[in-house]
Amino acid sequence: MEKNNYKGALQHPLGSGFNATSTATEVIKGIDLTGKIAIVTGGNAGIGLETTKILAAAGAIVIVPARDIEKAKKNLEGISNVEIEAMDLSKPETIDTFAEKFLASGRPLHLLINNAGIMWVPLQRDSRGIESQLATNYLGQFQLVARLWPALKNANGARVVNVSSLGHHMAPFNFDDPNFEHREYQTLLGYGQSKTASNLFALELDNRAQAYQVRAYSLHPGSIAGTELARDADMELFKQMGFFDEHGNMRPEILASLKTISQGAATSVWVATSALLNNIGGVYCEDGDIAELLSEDPSVQTNAKLHQSGVQPYSLDESNAKQLWKLTEEITGIKFKMN
Repeated sequence: MEKNNYKGALQHPLGSGFNATSTATEVIKGIDLTGKIAIVTGGNAGIGLETTKILAAAGAIVIVPARDIEKAKKNLEGISNVEIEAMDLSKPETIDTFAEKFLASGRPLHLLINNAGIMWVPLQRDSRGIESQLATNYLGQFQLVARLWPALKNANGARVVNVSSLGHHMAPFNFDDPNFEHREYQTLLGYGQSKTASNLFALELDNRAQAYQVRAYSLHPGSIAGTELARDADMELFKQMGFFDEHGNMRPEILASLKTISQGAATSVWVATSALLNNIGGVYCEDGDIAELLSEDPSVQTNAKLHQSGVQPYSLDESNAKQLWKLTEEITGIKFKMN
């Protein structure tokens, strides 16, 4: 069997028995997480909150790093096995502070679910001058995993789960100008490349980390009704994506495909806990299973257009993954050492 998923070598659905309508409660059934430690970024809202609830109910201790502590306390009130800590993925120093505190506790880390993300935002830059979607959706992930690596390694069996998106279809990673310094900024291009980066990171991380019993994955949770992700969007962007028609009405096929929050969290929970993935990593998943690999020929990509599914080959490309890893270490100043 292949050891890595370069070129989508392992990108084949497993017949898990789950689908787009499966809920997080259904995919966790029969799984006991007692004694496991999990971190869920963005774990106090939307599908992250549902993921936190499900993992905690299965016995895991779940740490939720949050930008707004008071909001997190309110949303997580009454849920046992949950700890709340301060962290903002767009502020590198807070990632370091959070990770240092966790490592000081001496606990292993069994599950790291990189769920938090932003979308639809206008051009904004962080304190380093980096475009905000790239900084939050990808660079923050990389830094957090790198800083928490000793705890992941000490778990003797850990998983890193990157909540990516079908949005990676919108753009490959632009190595010539990732930060929109020389090209016109388009928010969907920024979002798309940040999610492609997340896929490539999971691919390369899994290849490097499996020797230490750490596996990595990326996934598309689905189009979810009722989350905060679209709070900064305008109607023209929804039309551009094909979600709404020219009159501002949601297209019937889109409306029919929307998932509930519990259905949206299902793939994250499945990837984090399924025994079917014990010996497989670096794959991109959706609807509670490994997704199909799309063709590199755009003319035959009807699956992506009609069914809003599948993974683009450029986000599973070995050379892209290795180049991105090197670039990320340069941008962040973090040398990700594994031994």
